[in-house]
Amino acid sequence: MSAVALHLYEKLNEAPDDKARSKAIVEAFSELEERYPNLREVVTRHNLSETELRLQKEIEQTRLEIKTVEANLQKEIDKTRIEIKTVEANLQLEIKTVEANLQKEIEKTRIEIKTVEANLQKEIEKTRIEIKTVEANLQKEIEKTRLEIKQIEVSFSKTVHQQTLWVIGSVGTIVMGVRLLDWFLAHLAG
Repeated sequence: MSAVALHLYEKLNEAPDDKARSKAIVEAFSELEERYPNLREVVTRHNLSETELRLQKEIEQTRLEIKTVEANLQKEIDKTRIEIKTVEANLQLEIKTVEANLQKEIEKTRIEIKTVEANLQKEIEKTRIEIKTVEANLQKEIEKTRLEIKQIEVSFSKTVHQQTLWVIGSVGTIVMGVRLLDWFLAHLAG
């Protein structure tokens, strides 16, 4: 830049009038703009210092804002953690309550099952006794029927007419026995 200034100085000294001097100054500025196109944008040290101070203030303010936001976020995080722990504790309590209720229901169901089993055992025993009673009655009826058949066989030789009556009586007795057997079986199945 000192070469441009020296050249300008020489032109100003050699210029015959103000018009030529003005022209020399304009040419010098034009030459400077061509060499340094960003010269208008160059800032002074004072401007740079002011900008630097302003930026430092903004940076500090931003840092404070960040710290405030961080503190607020930390408070929110801590609050959320406490809420999560509370919800977790409540859920644990609910789970334990549900487990206890389910255990009670399971025990109640087991007792009901045992009661039903006991009742079924009683019914089975009662049915077995009824079956034995029916079997005994049927055995008696069978024996009775056998005796009647023997009596009919003895009377058979007497007369054909009496034989027919005895056969009809025996058939009636057997039908009665079968009906009685059907009746017992129907009541036994019921």
